[in-house]
Amino acid sequence: MPPHMAAISHRIAGSGPRVAVVAPPRPRGRAAVVAGAAAKGAHRERTLEGASDDLRAAAAQCLDWAPARRRVRAAFAPVLPTLDHCLFKMAHNEIQMEENYETNSKGVEIFWKSWLPREGTATKAALFFCHGYGDTCTFFFEGIAKRIAAAGYAVYAMDYPGFGMSYGLHGYIASFDGMVDHVIEQYARIRGMKEVCELPHFLLGQSMGGAVALKVHLKQQQEWDGVLLVAPMCKISEDVTPPAPVLKALSILSCLLPEAKLFPQKDIGDLAFRDPRKRKVAEYNAISYSDQMRLRTAVELLKATKDIESQLEKISSPLLILHGAADMVTDPQVSKFLYEKASTKDKTLKLYEGSYHSILEGEPDDRISTAINDIISWLDSHC
Repeated sequence: MPPHMAAISHRIAGSGPRVAVVAPPRPRGRAAVVAGAAAKGAHRERTLEGASDDLRAAAAQCLDWAPARRRVRAAFAPVLPTLDHCLFKMAHNEIQMEENYETNSKGVEIFWKSWLPREGTATKAALFFCHGYGDTCTFFFEGIAKRIAAAGYAVYAMDYPGFGMSYGLHGYIASFDGMVDHVIEQYARIRGMKEVCELPHFLLGQSMGGAVALKVHLKQQQEWDGVLLVAPMCKISEDVTPPAPVLKALSILSCLLPEAKLFPQKDIGDLAFRDPRKRKVAEYNAISYSDQMRLRTAVELLKATKDIESQLEKISSPLLILHGAADMVTDPQVSKFLYEKASTKDKTLKLYEGSYHSILEGEPDDRISTAINDIISWLDSHC
């Protein structure tokens, strides 16, 4: 963490313990005016077809902090089973689900959730999920987790600080390595539980979560039985990044206005979902971060991909990579490069012809089912 950043604390309304977080000093003068304008002017209004006025009002409120995101998620919860998407129509009523909030050693309150096989079923292994940029471990992943749990696996997932229902400024990554350390700590706690500790442990990372999963593996080389990656962010496609001179200027600006929503980007949702009907459903993921990327976040993501790219040959765990061949967000050619460079002999690469970035959520139903079944089949062969 840069030395100029100061520790401050906040009390989350109705959530109990005092939570210490780290934030940069607020800009003053002209910088404050620019930062304020950036924060207010970059909010993207959601297209919520068929939504009530109350839901539209809930989605339009400021979601900078976790209490607001938690209220909005609760407001949208009754609507989710009615959405026209295969992941919300999967009936696995016997899956055991539990949601938790836990304050970690850094004083940050983390949201995590579990999906377990039905009671009395032997558990084959534990799978730990790392979600993508702007996302949450709920919404679409609920249906994916239920399918995997129904196949005999304990599934665990968490929201990173600043995302979903975990504490922190929405969409803000002060340090990618610091975020990875939060993941390592939370999953170490879960892996130490008596019902989990004797099982094989696997990492599943999607998009930016692929980079998180790889960094976790690189920091814990001997502690994971396999890594599964879905459209991993090992390098950000040139189609969604600004030119080099702009990046240099933004890097400098990120030191002055780290939280500002000034990073220019295309609407990644349109690039990620091949099925336009499922793209409309994604708008109901109301606690996802969909505004312009914050400057420090953008710089940290670019730094993380460069770091991972330089260490690909150190990846020694059994490895499964799934990627849409027509992905315009994360480059499938980089997944091929990752497959070739990884030192592990146990590695599999599957490219889905014509598929976009969100192969688990944004494709036709049969392709989504195929991708989830490929994950389950690989896990079955490694337990």
